[in-house]
Amino acid sequence: MNRRHYAISVHQASQESPTLAQLAALARESSERLRALEPLIPPLLRPALQAGPIEGDRWCLLVRNNAAAAKARQLLPAFEAHLRSKGWNVNSIRLKVHS
Repeated sequence: MNRRHYAISVHQASQESPTLAQLAALARESSERLRALEPLIPPLLRPALQAGPIEGDRWCLLVRNNAAAAKARQLLPAFEAHLRSKGWNVNSIRLKVHS
């Protein structure tokens, strides 16, 4: 393991590490999925949703509170269909409430 005594950017670190590069790509894709859903998300619900991890054909949406999760749960079938129509392999979306 080479030790560096100088700072490098996250971008540079991800280019040098295949594992970190894969994580960065998954995070980028997760954010792109959430952006693709924006037209379907009611404006007042948008601030309560965050892109979460991608696990194979499952995607996780992080939700601020139970009320937002209840509303988002009603929209999940439309979210899944919309993402599939955009070419993403999404068989299910999981909601996780976080504070």
